Amino acid sequence: MFLPEEFTRYTRQLMGDGRYERFIAALSETAPVSIRLNPLKTDGCAVASAWDDGEVPWCKEGHYLKSRPDFTFDPLLHAGAYYVQEASSMFVCHVLRSLVHEPVTMLDLCAAPGGKSTAARAVLPEGSLLYSNEPIRQRYHILEENLQKWGHPDVVATNRYPRDYARSGMTFDVILCDVPCSGEGMFRKDEGAVGEWSEANVRRCQQLQRDIVSEAWQCLRPGGYLIYSTCTYNAHENEENIAWMLDTLEATPVVIPTEASWGITGPLAGDPALPLYRFIPGFTKGEGLFMAVVKKEGLSQGQGARGFSEGQGARGKGQENTSPQVGTGRALSAGNGPLPKLPNAQTPKLPDSQTPKLPGQTSNVPTIDVDYPTAIAYLRGEAVVLPADTPRGPVTIGYQGLPLGQAKNIGTRANNLYPKPWRIRSQAAHEAFQLIEKKR
Repeated sequence: MFLPEEFTRYTRQLMGDGRYERFIAALSETAPVSIRLNPLKTDGCAVASAWDDGEVPWCKEGHYLKSRPDFTFDPLLHAGAYYVQEASSMFVCHVLRSLVHEPVTMLDLCAAPGGKSTAARAVLPEGSLLYSNEPIRQRYHILEENLQKWGHPDVVATNRYPRDYARSGMTFDVILCDVPCSGEGMFRKDEGAVGEWSEANVRRCQQLQRDIVSEAWQCLRPGGYLIYSTCTYNAHENEENIAWMLDTLEATPVVIPTEASWGITGPLAGDPALPLYRFIPGFTKGEGLFMAVVKKEGLSQGQGARGFSEGQGARGKGQENTSPQVGTGRALSAGNGPLPKLPNAQTPKLPDSQTPKLPGQTSNVPTIDVDYPTAIAYLRGEAVVLPADTPRGPVTIGYQGLPLGQAKNIGTRANNLYPKPWRIRSQAAHEAFQLIEKKR
């Protein structure tokens, strides 16, 4: 792999010769493949033994795979049974499990495509509410799709800039800032990331990251936690930004318990005692990731530290959506319309009138389970033929007990109502594979 000379020189100096050589050797290896099961839809299920290569140690729902299947042709992916996510990013599950034990209100500020949002919603205590935001419109639609497929009801998807949240007066117990970065951690998986890298871009990213964190900080309740993450290696976007938060925002660093066997690396610059968590290929089984947690000191009335486990101090990223929603979820889409106001309560609830209804669906709409070829035809947007005894009218198309989406059965065929942007475009033939199976 060709790497920019400036990156090589700086990163070798940052990591040291031994760590750098081990890191470079790992970049020439095949990247690990991992998925995270959806506990809402896979209770009593497991990754099939033919595929399972072991659990991700910091996320019990996460599993490495022995090889990479063609996920596009697995109806269970489209049903939201699992999410294809890089293993290092699943660390957010461990962070939240370590800190949050009662219902909270959380904001994922730069959330597309939705990996960390679906991870967070899977582990947050019931009664929590997650706002999942993406500023870029095209990426927002991808986020919205993934949240709907994931299927948890207590999620609000928004398409706003961080400054809109800062001006809204809304406050949150936990804010995740998975900020735009120079993308060094994607070098092994995306050669385009190598071509886009420059020292100037690193500095631009550093300033953008500080701007985002400053706006997020205004929305964080006293006693609340800000989770900061990047997929890059340099200290400018990582250690230096955390030091800036501690000095400028008067934040307090928070320790997250880890195991030595996970291979997580600590600080590479600045204060060596700070609790910072680096995932470096060659040391951890995953891609590059940096994560740290800081706390906003103080307590608000009836808010703040309730539901949190204290870490030890170590100082010393329109219009309302009108696209069809399938039977796999009902996450509220606020789009780029007015931000819903949260009541001043630990467990806020949205009015029922703001919960979207599935188009044409009522409580007695039947679910028709179909075989693999029919499921793929449906996901391609084709009309499908259902069993002769299927009632006419709206039906939900299901696969292995999980809903895929809506159709209208007219007798001789069922007209396809699956959203056009979500459809499989490839017409390649593919045989079914069993990635998830019921536990024996």
